[in-house]
Amino acid sequence: MWDLGSRLPLRDGCDFSVAVAVKGYLSDENVNFLVSPPVPHCLENSSRMALGQNHTTVTKFILLGLTDQADQKQLLFAVFLLIYAVTMVGNLGLIDVIRASSTLHTPMYFLLSALSFLDICNSSVFTPRLLVSFLSADQSISFVGCVVQMALMALHGTGECLLLAIMAYDRFVAVCHPLLYHTIMSKRLCVRLVVVTYAVGVFISTLQTGNAFILPYCGPNIIDHYFCDIPPVLQLACSDTTVANVILLFFSALITVPTISVILVSYAYILVTICRMRSLEAQRKAFSTCASHLTALSLFYGSVFLVYVQPNPETASAYNKILSVFYTIVIPMLNPLVYSLRNKDVKAAVQVRALNLSRKGIC
Repeated sequence: MWDLGSRLPLRDGCDFSVAVAVKGYLSDENVNFLVSPPVPHCLENSSRMALGQNHTTVTKFILLGLTDQADQKQLLFAVFLLIYAVTMVGNLGLIDVIRASSTLHTPMYFLLSALSFLDICNSSVFTPRLLVSFLSADQSISFVGCVVQMALMALHGTGECLLLAIMAYDRFVAVCHPLLYHTIMSKRLCVRLVVVTYAVGVFISTLQTGNAFILPYCGPNIIDHYFCDIPPVLQLACSDTTVANVILLFFSALITVPTISVILVSYAYILVTICRMRSLEAQRKAFSTCASHLTALSLFYGSVFLVYVQPNPETASAYNKILSVFYTIVIPMLNPLVYSLRNKDVKAAVQVRALNLSRKGIC
């Protein structure tokens, strides 16, 4: 038995030893070469440096979507196409009715039209991409596309939380201080509140998206979701995500806790004021005014809370997909229905608008 050693040069001045063990005799036909080169430290360090410097090694992600069954995809395509069509028609129609009807030129309906616009944008971020995934075998989304989708999702989600809180304050002023309603909720204040809503949304969106994509993504690229949501994307990072998950929880709570507090305090005062009313008709009218908003609040915050405000987002199971579909796609469709079906003013304005359009020959 002989042990032979040699040193092989590598780039960047690195080298390592190769030990070859030869067993047997020269005349033996079975000669075994056992090569076991140790991993050089210079290569390990250079790999770590490359991994730390290149945060965009992954160039695209694969979205698993809602199902991989072909027959289910066809059915889901029809269902979500119908939902998207109803969402667009309902919200655009509500915006048009509010704009055209002078009786709806009040702070409440101005905020409602802003919410409808937000719902159109929010639904358009997710639904078209989901519809394409039902028809195409390619389930990939580019790295940049994933960043943009996450940023828009955070922007519209934050905006909707803030806008619902503003609408709760609007109801508080209308019920508790009716004589000062138009003075407090002036058009200038409403416009400023909407602008602040979008400004805060952009700020939170930038922080949340930056928190997710500042991490290195160098290997796995399969996202078990139908869009680039923050928790499943963080699970693909090549480094520890503990700090990122804490930041996600912090900023999620930073938006939800104050807005929910405003909503709870506003409706607590509203409830006390309604209970003090002597007229049953006044109580009924006040309750009907707030019922639609309470319904929208319960649907939106309930699903968002279950998805995001949890101690460990990595333990989220598949049921989060259903909840995500609810607040990203279904709720934008329901909002115009919730706010208009039980609202006599909106119903009357819709009838007048339809009559005017029919006279012009549009309908």
